[in-house]
Amino acid sequence: MRREAHLTLYSGSREHYAEMPRLPVGSGTTHSTPRSQEDSVIAARKIAGSGLVSAFLCILLPLAAHPESHALPQGDVQAIYRRLMQKIEPIKIFDHHAHPGFGDDADVDAQSAPPQHLPLRARETNPELVVAVKALFGYPYSDFSEEHVHWLGEKSAAAEKAGGIGYWDSILDKCGIETSVANRVAMSNYLDPKRFRWVFFVDSFLFPFDNKLVTGENPDEGVYIPLQEKVLHRYMQQAGIAHLPDTFEGYLAFISRILEENQKKGGIAQKFEVAYFRSLHFADPPREVAADIYRKYRSGGVPTPQEYTAFQDYIFRYLVTEGGRLHLPVHLHTAVGEGDYFSLQKGNVLNLENVVKDPRYLETTFVLIHGGYPYFRQVIWLAAMKNVYIDSSEIEVLLYPSELKNVLKLWLETYPEKITFGTDAYPYSAALGSEVGYWLGVRSARDALAAALAEMVAAGEITEATALKFAHGYLHDNAVGLYPPASR
Repeated sequence: MRREAHLTLYSGSREHYAEMPRLPVGSGTTHSTPRSQEDSVIAARKIAGSGLVSAFLCILLPLAAHPESHALPQGDVQAIYRRLMQKIEPIKIFDHHAHPGFGDDADVDAQSAPPQHLPLRARETNPELVVAVKALFGYPYSDFSEEHVHWLGEKSAAAEKAGGIGYWDSILDKCGIETSVANRVAMSNYLDPKRFRWVFFVDSFLFPFDNKLVTGENPDEGVYIPLQEKVLHRYMQQAGIAHLPDTFEGYLAFISRILEENQKKGGIAQKFEVAYFRSLHFADPPREVAADIYRKYRSGGVPTPQEYTAFQDYIFRYLVTEGGRLHLPVHLHTAVGEGDYFSLQKGNVLNLENVVKDPRYLETTFVLIHGGYPYFRQVIWLAAMKNVYIDSSEIEVLLYPSELKNVLKLWLETYPEKITFGTDAYPYSAALGSEVGYWLGVRSARDALAAALAEMVAAGEITEATALKFAHGYLHDNAVGLYPPASR
């Protein structure tokens, strides 16, 4: 015959007990009935102890049953990939970095691509490009012969001549993009401001003096620096000044004025391409040093490399500080760049560590554009800072999806909430225009993302529900939360 004992848990005094569920007594387990209140308390403590152990085991058992992560997939990766891909395909995208525009639009970028040896996937011999133009435009050919490429040129020219915002909105629609950042010198009236968010360039503020020595460093700089000078003169016209301000304080006020005006015009961030021109390591010189250099060369003369570097270090940090004050995020090119003379050593994203980890800039949001590639294993650890984010643009074009998958997987396994999608769409050529850049970047990223997440699910690292949460974050949510909504 089974009996039930009413279990009480002693909770600090003999007069107050916390009731616990009744436990069966008997059938191999016996407890003597207490003969006094003291014995009752002792017995209750013993039984409560066994009850707590049971409760603890009840908590642990489900944890033990939860799958552990494994080095090798334990599930059907292909099947998981297909399920995830079906749900990833419809996610509307926030493209965090692109240069939308027609090939003859000088405002598409603050610089121009110099002659270079393109990587395999970016060459016009890539058959994927034919697939892209067929999907976007109904291209009737299977190659990019000079005669056939002329067909694409006519298509683009007709769209540009027609005007209006419909053409570029339709490109976003075909690619599944809700909103695209537009890195441009100035916005064009053929881009819908509700769907294209302006990010403007600020490198020109670093080059106000005679740039003879910088321009002569290599053929690439001979292309880049005159264009930076042109942008600075454009900003001076915007401010209504014909010459550099007389004082260093005036020059800083000029910079702040342009930032504020561009923000009012719809600018959501400031962009640095400075890795093309110098090292990403920025020292921290005192204001007086920069002021002395400005006074010395404002009216003429060629700064020494050491002087120009010190001046630029201060101006860069001033722009970063202003970014915090104005809530204007700082976008930084951090990957291998165009041209055969781009310095991987100077452009190494780790050179920025002393800036992004400086407590003075905690109010400034940093976006490390292009994910520091090829230093993608290192860059993710900079995202440990609450105000640092990573963008994957350009990598989708440099790498095929099979390798892009590995990049995304490492990031997703580390700080999934800090990575964002971008295409780096840019009018490189008639065959690889901004339109094709959008298409190729989106297709590659969705494919690689689904594959990376499928491997993580199959290895027991995350559930499929979590995988889809990560997918929404990477493709849309992580980036869109950094900016105010577009004006309607």
